[in-house]
Amino acid sequence: MNKVNPLLIIMLALGVFGIITTEMGIVGILPQITDHFHISATQAGWLVSIFAFVVALSGPFVTLIASGMNRKAILLTAVFLFVISNLVYAFTTKFEMMVAFRILPAIFHPIFFSIALVTAAQLVPPEKSGKAVTKVFAGITVGFAFGVPLTSYLADRISLEAAFLFGAVVNAIAFVGILIWLPSMPMKQKMTYGKQLSILRKPHLWLNIATITCVFAAMFSVYSYFAEYLGQVTQMNGSWISLMLMVFGMVMILGNFLFGGCLHRSLTKTVILFPLLFIGIYAVVYGLGSYFIPMVVMVILWGIIHSGGLIVSQAWLTSETEEAPEFGNSLFVSFTNLGITVGTSTGGWVIAHLGIHQLIWSGIGFAFLAFLTIIVKLRGESRSAKVNGLEGEL
Repeated sequence: MNKVNPLLIIMLALGVFGIITTEMGIVGILPQITDHFHISATQAGWLVSIFAFVVALSGPFVTLIASGMNRKAILLTAVFLFVISNLVYAFTTKFEMMVAFRILPAIFHPIFFSIALVTAAQLVPPEKSGKAVTKVFAGITVGFAFGVPLTSYLADRISLEAAFLFGAVVNAIAFVGILIWLPSMPMKQKMTYGKQLSILRKPHLWLNIATITCVFAAMFSVYSYFAEYLGQVTQMNGSWISLMLMVFGMVMILGNFLFGGCLHRSLTKTVILFPLLFIGIYAVVYGLGSYFIPMVVMVILWGIIHSGGLIVSQAWLTSETEEAPEFGNSLFVSFTNLGITVGTSTGGWVIAHLGIHQLIWSGIGFAFLAFLTIIVKLRGESRSAKVNGLEGEL
């Protein structure tokens, strides 16, 4: 492609923003949904858990099926379904209908995400591909920083319908932008299912998958209970917790570009350092958890490091999936959602049995496991290189 409208990368990022807002924004409005449909909090929680479960279960398989299709058509179909789903959320009077339209967009979530990243990298010269991917990835952090809080604000101050219409409008803008500026991208040479699946035979890939699963478990075993920790341990009131959530999301944007730059300089050093940074920040949060002002500072540093988990994990996994990048990205989406599920469940268990202050240890434990898998992977590569070198000499 000779010339690409720079707004196209922004539209791909906006599509990711809209998808994250649709997926995670519902967390902040579950009380309104409970009242609106006259259901229990447990039933309302299905809207969160079923989305993550479907993403984790279907991601790689659906991406395989779509691998031979025109990328523009897939991106437009996915984002259009998110527009329709948000409109259904806004106007349906049937909870069962809302659940159904949580399942359908969840199926297309990993397809859009996987193809958007690959497309962004291919739209620019090779030396700029990393920055293009970082910009699209920023849609995730901006979604957490602004999409989720704004959804909650609209539901609280205007109406539940307004919150969902916001999601519909965002996805609609992304749809129009992609429709206008993205040229048709048919697959010139379809990669066979067998060739894509063949990457699963790589032992090192499974170590990378174990790493990203542990990284996301480390992130969300604590972050999922962020408000409870600040409320019970730091004794912050609701206003301060809301402010800290906003600050946390905003500094994630900074962290996304900071870690993107570090990865550009050295993938291996950044990947090794990341879980150690997480262990360090969690240790300090544990020690200073009951001190108000220090925790305000720590939330800022925590948010910066937390954001690195997204882009560091994606870069680490795709280093082993270059032969099938879209399938590799779908594995990223599936196993990070698995990590979220495992981490959140473990964090809940720790709170129930050991207390909220001990929650931090679950994050430290998963971060340490991630570090171990990285070391095992790198040592395995080193041994393989030595063996290959000896065979070459012989």
